[in-house]
Amino acid sequence: MGSTQRNTGVDGGVGLTALMVAAARAIETHRHDSLAQDVYAEHFVLAAPASAGWPVRLQQVPEGDGNPLWGRFARYFGLRTRVLDDFLLQSVHAGVRQVILLGAGLDARAFRLHWPSGCVIFEIDREGVLAFKHKVLAGLSAAPKATRVPIPIDLRADWVTALTDAGFDTAAPSVWLAEGLLFYLPSAAETYLIHTVDRLSTAGSALAFEAKLEKDLLDYRDSPLYTATKHQIGIDLLHLFDKEPRPDSAGDLAGKGWSTSVHTPFDFTRRHGRGPLPEQNDALEGNRWVFANKPRP
Repeated sequence: MGSTQRNTGVDGGVGLTALMVAAARAIETHRHDSLAQDVYAEHFVLAAPASAGWPVRLQQVPEGDGNPLWGRFARYFGLRTRVLDDFLLQSVHAGVRQVILLGAGLDARAFRLHWPSGCVIFEIDREGVLAFKHKVLAGLSAAPKATRVPIPIDLRADWVTALTDAGFDTAAPSVWLAEGLLFYLPSAAETYLIHTVDRLSTAGSALAFEAKLEKDLLDYRDSPLYTATKHQIGIDLLHLFDKEPRPDSAGDLAGKGWSTSVHTPFDFTRRHGRGPLPEQNDALEGNRWVFANKPRP
């Protein structure tokens, strides 16, 4: 999950959500029916003072899967991790060699996935977040399984120049990931990001992102997922999410010639046989996972 504020550490605001997702990935890793393996996630959680006391195994949660945050919500993040892992690997196995993680946060995909030869992983996020990640991974003597290029810059700054200066090739296909990022961006910033990805992507490129349907977020203020997150670890997601009307980014890309598909998380719960299913007053019901491909001629 990415980070978009000026705070340079990982102990505040959106940085805390990156730690929450890391804790969820750690819990998923230790499940007997794990959908995704991230052996680095728990080390991020334990290394940050704000999250050092959070659970990294379901056995550390008294209610287990009955806990809305560390049960159902964590399983959601585990499922999302698996689905996006599969998307990236499908793209690179089809020949793409440039991977761009927008708002990379504590994403350890460069270290934990098996990449084909020649892949380059560009990680764009604020300097403090990337420095924290580097420190933790260096302490574990972790080695990336592809060429990893950290780009320490806020997405509100000129990240395009930073990316191209770092070696990104606009003439070669690329696969882009905006995982858990767009919820936090104003509408105009999301539209700019989508347009920019389109401009930088040649035929054969791909993009995956998470979006929310147009709906009043306050309708979910009593949702167990959001209330548990606020009360248990002090993250008020409804306060962090941008309140502006959301653009139709999937439709925008389709209008630019991309092939798009839009899914609910529950589609993948049914596909994989585990993960969240719809509930009453469900904060996940408006979440959509969008997959887009820019066709070759």
